[in-house]
Amino acid sequence: MRDRDYYLNLDYEIVVRNLSEDEGGGYFAYYKDFKGIMGDGETIEEAIKDVKSAFISYLDFALKNGEDIKEPSHLTKTRRVNITVPIYLLEKIDKYAKSLNKIRSTFLVESALKQIKKEKYGRE
Repeated sequence: MRDRDYYLNLDYEIVVRNLSEDEGGGYFAYYKDFKGIMGDGETIEEAIKDVKSAFISYLDFALKNGEDIKEPSHLTKTRRVNITVPIYLLEKIDKYAKSLNKIRSTFLVESALKQIKKEKYGRE
């Protein structure tokens, strides 16, 4: 189930910029994928803490009201790439992916993510 914790654990991009003296000084932070979710503070850390608090409030409201919540845009963008794979291996990949009811691209991406997670966190 996609609950508050699910969304809080996604890698949303937070943008922080320095505010000029005319703008009041300090720092301004916002979520790149959400217009209107903003925060500010005297330090970068305060601005990030403030925008995260605003995001939590948004999540609670959106979840309570059954609204759709976007996932990070950088996770949904794709790029077509060409790779070189020995034919015998490509046949094995295709056969195995098919046995999992997956297409080759999905299988390769999931396998890469699994390997990265294993190396980064020492677990699958």
